[in-house]
Amino acid sequence: MMAGVHFSREVLTIDGDREVARIALSIREALAKRLRRRGLILGISGGIDSSVTAALCARAIGKDKVIGLQMPERHSADETMALSSVVADHLGIRKVHWDISSLLDAAGFYTKYDEAVRSVIPKYGAGWKSKLVLPGIGEDKPYTLFSIVAVSPDGREIKKRLDLNSYLAIVAATNFKQRIRKMLEYYHADKHNYAVAGTPNRLEYDQGFFVKLGDGAADIKPIAHLYKTQVYQLARHLGLPEAVLRRPPTTDTYSLPQGQDEFYFTVPYEIMDLCLYGKNHGIDAETVSGHTGLSPQQVRSIYRDIERKRSTTLYLHLPPILAGAVPEIVT
Repeated sequence: MMAGVHFSREVLTIDGDREVARIALSIREALAKRLRRRGLILGISGGIDSSVTAALCARAIGKDKVIGLQMPERHSADETMALSSVVADHLGIRKVHWDISSLLDAAGFYTKYDEAVRSVIPKYGAGWKSKLVLPGIGEDKPYTLFSIVAVSPDGREIKKRLDLNSYLAIVAATNFKQRIRKMLEYYHADKHNYAVAGTPNRLEYDQGFFVKLGDGAADIKPIAHLYKTQVYQLARHLGLPEAVLRRPPTTDTYSLPQGQDEFYFTVPYEIMDLCLYGKNHGIDAETVSGHTGLSPQQVRSIYRDIERKRSTTLYLHLPPILAGAVPEIVT
């Protein structure tokens, strides 16, 4: 790795005017020349990524050609609906509300999820809440061991390590949420001859923090090249509501509040951004350590985890694999 390279938190600073103009042009050209659709639809949650993506879409093609789809369910955070409405109203885009709880119920999600949790916490049932959590950053292992944290109706907390089968059952069940939401986005896209805008930032896109054919599915991903720190910069530049800027990054997937650092990245996004930038630019762990509050050993551990995630989630990025070439179809 390269030592002595200039490195600080400022390496992630971007020119807001220039970046917004560049993204807006890219969106317009994609719609007109490749996608050939009249507008854009996206799921909005009141989170920073969907809010910035919605703002960029409105800036690019006009607010009248953007639809924000609100899709809460039984486990959604209380502020999800309120903040997504604030964003849509602030931008002046049309919003469509579709509670997906009944669809999840019909698919058996809530039953399947509870059964999977009960395999490790037999008492888990009505009135309980739960979430998945990662081990701490100090636990550098060649594989990730998740735990389930559950809280009973009377406030008792239980934490249990998940075996592989229980973990896979929980993840398979929760993936219903992202895939049902995407199904509804494409319903509305087809109805209006619109394209679907995806909302992953660079951390999520690079590290496979998305569900294949769920939130990973989209026709255009306007902020996938931006580190999350840069997404926040654009949010301020675009004048998004302060309540959105103050909301901590969350998965909004489990019934207990869950930060992305608990579930996937092990450290807060502003630290993970610097580590990912360092890894991408060949900067040694000692240099990155001096600007993150982490030890060089912890930075090296994160570098290894970045490589593991890129390897294990590569299949999420792959298109369907054909057994033989079809040269007439050019993408």
